[in-house]
Amino acid sequence: MPLTLKPCATLLIVISASLLFAGCEVGPKFNKPSAPAIAGYIPNQPSATSSTPNVTAGEAQQFAPGDIPGEWWQLFHSQALNDLIEQSLKNNPDIQAAQAALLVARENVLAQRGAYYPSVSGGFSAARQKTSAEISPVPSQNILNFSLFTPQVSVSYVPDVFGLNRRTMESLRAEQEQARFALAATHITLSSNVAMGAIQEASLRAQIAATNQLIEINTNMLQILRNQFAQGYVARIDVAAQESQLALIVATLPPLLKQLAQQRDLLAALAGSFPNQELPERFELANLQLPQELPLSLPSQLVEQRPDVRQAEENLHSASAQIGVARANRFPSFLLTGDAGTMTLHFAQLFSQGGFWDLGASITQPIYEGGTLLHRERAAQDAYTQAAAQYKSAVLTAFQNVADTLNALDQDADALKAAAAADDAALVTLKLSQDQFQSGYINYLGLLNAEQTYQQAVINLVQAQANRYSDTAALFQALGGGWWNRPDIPKS
Repeated sequence: MPLTLKPCATLLIVISASLLFAGCEVGPKFNKPSAPAIAGYIPNQPSATSSTPNVTAGEAQQFAPGDIPGEWWQLFHSQALNDLIEQSLKNNPDIQAAQAALLVARENVLAQRGAYYPSVSGGFSAARQKTSAEISPVPSQNILNFSLFTPQVSVSYVPDVFGLNRRTMESLRAEQEQARFALAATHITLSSNVAMGAIQEASLRAQIAATNQLIEINTNMLQILRNQFAQGYVARIDVAAQESQLALIVATLPPLLKQLAQQRDLLAALAGSFPNQELPERFELANLQLPQELPLSLPSQLVEQRPDVRQAEENLHSASAQIGVARANRFPSFLLTGDAGTMTLHFAQLFSQGGFWDLGASITQPIYEGGTLLHRERAAQDAYTQAAAQYKSAVLTAFQNVADTLNALDQDADALKAAAAADDAALVTLKLSQDQFQSGYINYLGLLNAEQTYQQAVINLVQAQANRYSDTAALFQALGGGWWNRPDIPKS
């Protein structure tokens, strides 16, 4: 009997008819949280910061609504910084790990998509048998020794009647989006860390230069005091005090050098290099330009731009879908099966006679599982409540970060103005004190106080300049870093 397509066609009709039942989807429908209805980040938000003319990083900064560029670090106009960040984005293993995690999530979605389609498998078996002569021979030819060849095709299909597969797919797609936003967050964190690390290196270099200058000044003063002591104009205690002052300043240099070396090691690691591979880039505060036009996103846009908030949102979405998964597992499941093939005693007649087929359907309804399915659904609902709280926390943290950086930038500008004024005044005082000391109008104690004041003023000025650069980079990070404008981060 030849094998025909009729059984297969019948099975396909049954499977197609079962799709009519796949319109129910249990579990809650996810609704995207709305953005907070607030008008600003901080009370009395300034439109601009104060300025300090003729001082590095002393320009006024303007805040205006705008979009964050994908390469925001270029606003510092430092080619060395641009090169190091681009190198880091290419070579950093954290970026590579985040990219691989996104591919894993995508493949999981594609793997689960297969559950929408029937499963088809083919099989072939061959056996040699001998029946007992005491019973009737099994084959119709009445032979005791025979071979049996059985090729067949099996088809099975699980209709998604209550949306189990659709909810699972929904959860996996949300996890894929989480991985995409995790990649964006890694980009932002890495670029911000490199920028702040470069600024810290520049600050340390400026502090080391200032310390070396102070060492030179105090060394010269010590030589003057020793000459005056030799001539009997000053007491030995004055020389000892200056020696102590010089030693204290010299002692501040090794910690700064250690911090600089460690900062270089950190930048090398961020760039995907080993510490012994010296970076060609060197950073100085004088080679950085302070961005003066700062694009400030609207508060309603922040939740869309911050990847950590978007991750929390997709985590909430996945938790919502998991409620549907847990609930669907408490409903009946259906299975449709079909087999078609031949069974013959001769290999040459595999597809010419001995045809067989079967169609089957089954339904399984959980009746008693000791409360397992019920408590799994309740656990999924509690997980959704947890995810909702985590989302709210992420939103609050995002707004706090922006508010903190805006307040910092406003105060940084005023702090720089005060530090620059203190530095100018301290330098004038030091020069006058040196002249008066050499002329005999003041004692050494007055000169020592002037030196200490100038030393602290120089360090304070350098730190105030670095703070303006660092907090500007922090603002771009807090606003989302412009990842949506970068071509190397997938849009969906």
